[in-house]
Amino acid sequence: MTPEDYRLVVSAVAGIALSIFLIVRGRLHPFVGLLCGAFTVGLLAGIPLDETVKSVEKGAGSILGGTGLVVALGLGLGAMLQLSDGAGGLARAALRLSGVRGAPWASLFTALLVGLPLFFETGLVLLLPIVASAAAALPNGQNDDASKLRLMLPALAGLSVVHALVPPHPGPLLAVDALGASLGLTLLYGLLVGIPTAIIAGPLLARFTARGVKLSPPLLAPAKVEVNAPSVGRALTAVLLPVVLIAAGQAVALAPPAVTASLRWISWVSDPVVALLVANLAALPLLFGHKLGDRHIQGEIWTEAMTPAGSILLAIGAGGALKQVLVTAGLSDMLVRLADGGGVSPLVLAWGVAVCIRLATGSATVATITTAGVMSGLVKASGVEPEWMVLAIGAGSLFFSHVNDPGFWLVKSYLGTDMPGTFRTWSVMETVVAVVGLLLVLAASSVF
Repeated sequence: MTPEDYRLVVSAVAGIALSIFLIVRGRLHPFVGLLCGAFTVGLLAGIPLDETVKSVEKGAGSILGGTGLVVALGLGLGAMLQLSDGAGGLARAALRLSGVRGAPWASLFTALLVGLPLFFETGLVLLLPIVASAAAALPNGQNDDASKLRLMLPALAGLSVVHALVPPHPGPLLAVDALGASLGLTLLYGLLVGIPTAIIAGPLLARFTARGVKLSPPLLAPAKVEVNAPSVGRALTAVLLPVVLIAAGQAVALAPPAVTASLRWISWVSDPVVALLVANLAALPLLFGHKLGDRHIQGEIWTEAMTPAGSILLAIGAGGALKQVLVTAGLSDMLVRLADGGGVSPLVLAWGVAVCIRLATGSATVATITTAGVMSGLVKASGVEPEWMVLAIGAGSLFFSHVNDPGFWLVKSYLGTDMPGTFRTWSVMETVVAVVGLLLVLAASSVF
């Protein structure tokens, strides 16, 4: 490494360290902390101030320009599933069918299914109270705190995996765009890696981590409106519609040119923004029936959806700004040289960078966006398939959730665990997802 490389590393570490300090110790919102970190990197790396400002604006603008609609529409669909109790109906049906012995597995696969179109936070708000109620209804002798956790932790594992590894979630979707990956292959590979990862980190791991953890009554409960709950079939249609549309577009892209030309409209509706818009429009009659035009319900849907949207978009935008300053400073080029000269696997290197940013910022989405931006040059130089790079980054973005992660506090509130119990269950589970996910990515990428 050259002196300039060392200066760049020091600049990046100092900027990220400042972000950590401001977010964790200064209690600032990640938006402010990440912006301060971005300007610090630019200053220490010797980038002129006006160029740093342009990089910040470019990074935030490019991320939000392609992500804002996806975030808003995803939150809208999640709000409808929550307020109508559609997701709750799916969860209860799965738990009824599974019985007591199969309940942890039903919890896991319900989370994998329901979590496909939902943000992690939305899925958590929807599912955990339902799963907790099912856990409380377990027969006497099987409803102790450990048994309840063995039912709730698999749901968290399922939600985490789809959030980090499976489009159309914003993190993987943005990484697909940044790295030039195939959306369809990333979706397929994400499920291939994600399902066994969730099984290991969910039902299997919970048998050990749940022991001895004490629960208090959960602090939070989901909001609802007064409507007749939709049938399981209607709710399932709303959940799967955007995934089916996106997958259909990818399938058409693989068809012969003559077929592709006649089905061009499918390619159009498979765009994530269009697919989510169609899903939102279809979900209104599916989930609310004749009350879809009720002004109160419409207001509740978008109030529920937009309440977290501002915070999410600001954090994502600031993460994009930090990413762009790091790229402008030359970090991407330095990582390419490091991978070429040091014999480090590009997938392991990408995973490690995502881990560092995750630990620094507490946001899986910010870690994914930032890492994908700085690793784009490495994908081209190394020849590694970008789909596997997306998944390696996604796995690293989940590593060890702790106090600077808003999800940590949300999980703590819904589980009813104390701080040590949350670290022992949730933080350990996230770390296992990250490590197992990387190992499966490395194994699968050597085969496919």
